[in-house]
Amino acid sequence: MEQNMNQYEVDHLATVRAGAPESMVLLKADGSFPLAAPGRIALYGAGARRTIKGGTGSGDVNSRHVVTLEEGLENAGFTITTKPWLDAYDGVAEENHKTFVADLKAQAKAAGQPAIYFGMGAVEPAPAFDLPLDGDGEAAVYVVARDSGEGNDRHPDAGDVKLTDSEVRDITALAAKFEKFLLVLNVGGVVDLSPVKDVKNILLLSQLGAAIGDAFADVLLGKSYPSGKLSTTWAAWEDYSTEGDFGDPDDTHYREGVYVGYRYFDSVGTAPIFPFGFGLGYTTFTIGAPVVSAVGSEITVKTTVTNTGTRPGKEVVQVYVSVPAGDLDQPYQALAAFAKTGELAAGAAEEVAATFDLTDVASFDAAKSATVLEAGNYVVRVGASSRNTVPAAVVELPETAIVRQLHNALGDPGFTDFKPAAPVAVEVPADLPRLTVAAADLRREDIHAPVDLTDALDFVKDLSDDDLSYIVLGDYSDDAEKQSIIGQASQALVGAAGQTTTRFEGLPSLIMPDGPAGLRLSPQVGVDADGPFALGEALGGLFAELMDDESTAALGGAAAAPRTPERTYEQYATAIPIGTAIAQSWNPELAAAYGDLVGAEMDHFGAHLWLAPAFNLHRTILCGRNFEYMSEDPLLAGRMAAGITRGVQAHPGRAVTVKHFAFNNQETNRLNSNSHVSQRAARDLYLRSFEIVVREAQPHALMTSYNLINGVHTSESADLLETILREEWGFEGLVMTDWVVDSMARTDLKNPRATASATIKAGNELFMPGCEADRQDILAALRGEGTAAVTLTRAELEKQAARVVRMAHLLGDVAPAPEV
Repeated sequence: MEQNMNQYEVDHLATVRAGAPESMVLLKADGSFPLAAPGRIALYGAGARRTIKGGTGSGDVNSRHVVTLEEGLENAGFTITTKPWLDAYDGVAEENHKTFVADLKAQAKAAGQPAIYFGMGAVEPAPAFDLPLDGDGEAAVYVVARDSGEGNDRHPDAGDVKLTDSEVRDITALAAKFEKFLLVLNVGGVVDLSPVKDVKNILLLSQLGAAIGDAFADVLLGKSYPSGKLSTTWAAWEDYSTEGDFGDPDDTHYREGVYVGYRYFDSVGTAPIFPFGFGLGYTTFTIGAPVVSAVGSEITVKTTVTNTGTRPGKEVVQVYVSVPAGDLDQPYQALAAFAKTGELAAGAAEEVAATFDLTDVASFDAAKSATVLEAGNYVVRVGASSRNTVPAAVVELPETAIVRQLHNALGDPGFTDFKPAAPVAVEVPADLPRLTVAAADLRREDIHAPVDLTDALDFVKDLSDDDLSYIVLGDYSDDAEKQSIIGQASQALVGAAGQTTTRFEGLPSLIMPDGPAGLRLSPQVGVDADGPFALGEALGGLFAELMDDESTAALGGAAAAPRTPERTYEQYATAIPIGTAIAQSWNPELAAAYGDLVGAEMDHFGAHLWLAPAFNLHRTILCGRNFEYMSEDPLLAGRMAAGITRGVQAHPGRAVTVKHFAFNNQETNRLNSNSHVSQRAARDLYLRSFEIVVREAQPHALMTSYNLINGVHTSESADLLETILREEWGFEGLVMTDWVVDSMARTDLKNPRATASATIKAGNELFMPGCEADRQDILAALRGEGTAAVTLTRAELEKQAARVVRMAHLLGDVAPAPEV
């Protein structure tokens, strides 16, 4: 395959292959692996041949080739003894898929919906089967696979969150039959492993992009080693919190408040199967006695990590803080800092320092509209997962300190957040070292200089209202029959999701490919007298299978007339690991390396804004888009997203679009779903990850989510966009909507659709992908004729257009980089 590849593809696949083991999490090990040499191996399971590189939807990436686990093992020299089983399973899977697609279409018809609306991102449950386990070999590997995608959520059913009887039966039988047996999880989200938790060797492979099979073979043979840690808690389905609700098409109530993920499990004393931050390796480590020091509000934890085993490896030192409960209740502990070692040879040691600012563990007090640190003892804890932390020091705060005076924003959810009735007590050993921080060191006054729009305002001031309305919309055809179908609106880069207007001489158009597992482009492009066009489907897989004539019409398009290319060319991009896998590396520098890879491909293809990274929190394991997201913890998610941002934006003229801002924690009716969230949960959890990436890396663009927050669309919330994002955090970039395709936005539901005029008024300056109906809505609001009492002033429209113009020049005026 490599002889047909461009050099950038070869180089970038090597980067992914080398980095992928840092995302693999070894959950259980008895020393049977790695294997000494390739030999005969019995390979089973859905993911063996039908390996999943990443989830479905707009973030899918068209790589030239994906190395399956079967292929990777054969490339490494293994002889697979179970070809008949794999062949037979192919037949079962193909029949199951046909039935699944037919059922989706029938259900869509019964519901009176186009199949693409109803079935996009639907999870195909793993099939039942009964095939003989006839293979032999030195070892056996069983690969559980699960897929999910944008548009639908997961379900706590067999074949999705739960294992099927067929899987449990075969995993149990193989574990008993083979002395060396490895259960491999080729999944993007949590699977309830309760029935097989006693298996002695379990590897969370995750979904690692185009080089997944070769990377797995490297780890199986010990050429590399797993060093990942869980970025979300793995538990029995019945043990997850049920305090908040999920999946209602109209209203979702985040009643669990700040008790999400390990914050819940640790606080109520429920033991998960595998805790947040957990992960083994091919070797063992000890974390020495930590030394904690304070300079002002900055707390540094130093310790020595020693490799006590016989193989090389990497360890992650995790620092948590138990915040004292006062007027505000507090989770048992929360992650405050982390640091990953370099490679440690057997017997080697490394001094590790992890630093955090005490102000970053402050909590939002809605009564004060401020983040506060209440008086008391802050217990600093150190460990290698959330369940093995030990107290290292106490930071004493003699009086309550207001850290940041903020705003009363985002409204009222209509309920009081959950608090554990009998929370696990935080013990404070008397012999711990004690440090004192003065309240005066904790006050923060954020003063942000306004973004200079002078030149951009000069550009727009003499434009007509018509002209201004085009600038704040994505580029679109005047032909109403040609409005963009989801995610392929760009004319300049075929298969990119969209671009800014092309109507003005001297104003660059910013081209936007989707993400976050790499650039999503059309891999094969034809050119005729009318220009370039995609050869084949823009979105493959289930999306293509559901795109019948009714679905195409519903999305505002029409069946395209056949076109014959005069010439063709390729646009293959590199699929990197999914967001959850990148976070499992606990290595922001590796995240930056993946960002650098994407930035280089943006250079190659001439793209400006990558619609990624995505890092909404794993509020529940059922969110269908969790594979794109990173973690249940905002610090880990924010720091990893900041790493990706730095990597991309190190390339002049290339930028990220962090998404989805905010509270996009379910896919069910995502365009009209109202998230009810308290101000504290919003500030301390769901907005915190975005705040971290803005403060650390200043992304050039941000995408709002489809949903509402406490009755107001996020894209229409001035509280969210102007008050919090710009005034409090100092965001300097461009804000755009997610793709509000006019024909997709329903008006027959409880909650209204988002409108162009209201988004522009609120500070969301780019309504994507844009169509003539959206433009007329803006012009009507400018004339005082807008719907829902939305009116726009000329000054408001000029300001929003100027923000688009500023970013267009900032990115679009940069000379193209040399091709990769």
